[in-house]
Amino acid sequence: MTHRAPVATVLSVIGARPEIIQAAPVSREIRLRCEEILVHTGQHYDARMSGDQITSTELPEPDVNLGVGSGSTDEQVTLGTERLVALIGERRPDVVLVRGDTSATLAGALAAERMGVPLVHVEAGLRSHRADMPEEYNRVETDKRSDLCLAPVPGAVENLKAEQVRGEIFMTGDPLCDMLERWRPEIEPYGDGSDYLLATVHRNYNTDDPVRLQGVLDSLGRSPWPVKWPLHPRTAAAIERFGLTVPGNVDVLAPVTYREMLALERGARAIATDSGGVQREAYLWGVPCITLREETEWTDTVDQGWNTLVGVDPVAFEAALSAPIPSERPPIFGDGHASERIAEQTLRLAAHVNTAAVSTIQREGWVS
Repeated sequence: MTHRAPVATVLSVIGARPEIIQAAPVSREIRLRCEEILVHTGQHYDARMSGDQITSTELPEPDVNLGVGSGSTDEQVTLGTERLVALIGERRPDVVLVRGDTSATLAGALAAERMGVPLVHVEAGLRSHRADMPEEYNRVETDKRSDLCLAPVPGAVENLKAEQVRGEIFMTGDPLCDMLERWRPEIEPYGDGSDYLLATVHRNYNTDDPVRLQGVLDSLGRSPWPVKWPLHPRTAAAIERFGLTVPGNVDVLAPVTYREMLALERGARAIATDSGGVQREAYLWGVPCITLREETEWTDTVDQGWNTLVGVDPVAFEAALSAPIPSERPPIFGDGHASERIAEQTLRLAAHVNTAAVSTIQREGWVS
């Protein structure tokens, strides 16, 4: 009888569309090195926001779906934490890995802390310095609890150092860059070559305030080109609830898969968004971005001149659309190999707690 050599086990948490996209290249690299238990909290339960994204990104089907579903942020975190605590107790992973800034992220961090399991945070150190954003709170609280903070850009490293987090800090680059660069040859621009503006809006402070949401609509109405707008379910519900009218130049689309979104981004004349992921993708495509926020955690894109913060001011929005395009676009998100570094650093941490796996890890050369 052949006995399998002991390996580390990583419990990876996803819950929302951005995490699903970012998890795909990381999961592939982790599974080359050790066992992964992929857990979907079920925060996004709509097929177009979750299941279709998993299929589109080629992420393996989750091993467990916790069925957290909709509800307030506090409800999602509380229920997600309780169910993750139970799962950790049952499966006994060596490491818990969370990513980003969602309710699933914080639930994973709290569950790992409660169960005494080392925590890895991918996309650590990003800060918007906006206290009313749930995402900012989730990032800060997760970084406080992390044993390994994996930062995507140099600015995130500096934030973590300034906050004197207790965990080890390591800059990996951005796995979103890995995903986009892998698919770049396969993605054809959307449409027939005609100019259009791509819009995405989902942040709670833009959708839950009728004045701000009206500002978003008024801004999109200033576009000199037709607007393509894949409508997030939260935003669609808010427009209906507040009785607002979408401008006539806006073509409302159903939520799209990740591949479809990349095609829309690549073909756009410009992109208007409040999404952190879309800001990065716009930069990677070389498409000017207008961010419908007063701040961003992705400050490097602003510093390079490819991203303009306008809030929901239609005048500033219109001015940003006519700004010149920068002549340079340095590789601020890394070299397309962030996922390999994330897997290697995660396995290194796991080796500290799973001594039985050390000889296997060293023999296979998974950690240099």
